Amino acid sequence: MNKYSWLIALTLSSLSASIQAEEHLRLATTTSTQDSGLLEVLHPALEAELQVKIDVIAVGSGKALKLGENGDIDVLLVHDPAAEEKFIAAGFGVERQPVMHNDFVLLGPATDPAGVKQSDNLADAMKKIAGTSSFFISRGDESGTHQKELQLWRAAGVEPAGKWYLAVGQGMGAVLKIANDKLAYTLADRGTYLAFRDKIELVIVFAGIPELFNPYHVILVNPEKHPHVKYDLAKRYADFIRGKEGQKIIREFKIGGEQLFYPDVLTQ
Repeated sequence: MNKYSWLIALTLSSLSASIQAEEHLRLATTTSTQDSGLLEVLHPALEAELQVKIDVIAVGSGKALKLGENGDIDVLLVHDPAAEEKFIAAGFGVERQPVMHNDFVLLGPATDPAGVKQSDNLADAMKKIAGTSSFFISRGDESGTHQKELQLWRAAGVEPAGKWYLAVGQGMGAVLKIANDKLAYTLADRGTYLAFRDKIELVIVFAGIPELFNPYHVILVNPEKHPHVKYDLAKRYADFIRGKEGQKIIREFKIGGEQLFYPDVLTQ
């Protein structure tokens, strides 16, 4: 045996044991938290604090909640209040708590062919898009953004259909690129828009009203439904992102000097 063989074997054995010992926490979250870049700054500090590797599944809120319903993840960070409340009422989740918020923004080409900027209210804005058959790109993926968009059409009394309305089944970042290529209107969360603003030509054509409020909540998967989930670790995750350090990271996360998310927990 080579005189270094024992050292190599010991090193490999220690490395293998370390890898096996590393805990993994499965998080289902929205594409907006990922595409905005927030998780890239939030999770390193969190992983160091918890001594855990966070496995992120970034999908629409609807799909994220379905993963929680099936017990495929341990914790959720989502933004579809109505669906979240149903999830809790059905017993699939526990300890739903606020984390942060931003707002939705209606985007469109700078030329604003539908005249949305002149709208008196949001319903009027949606009617103008449909009335002029201006291209509109929908997430079409059961995400929180998609559900909000459908809510806006209903409030406007519009049934979106036809060649002008494209439901693409994609995440927020992909939708912004598609809408930009087609010079179309779309609904986005402000965080992802700010992260992509320098890469697209779309501009905000309507925003800044209470109806476009966009809250995010953390939810633990119910261990009584799925005993295998890492409830204690998920609770530590929730405590961190709602705690002093996590809320500070969220508050200080900016792009181009603009804040993407606003913390919802009062911390000293």
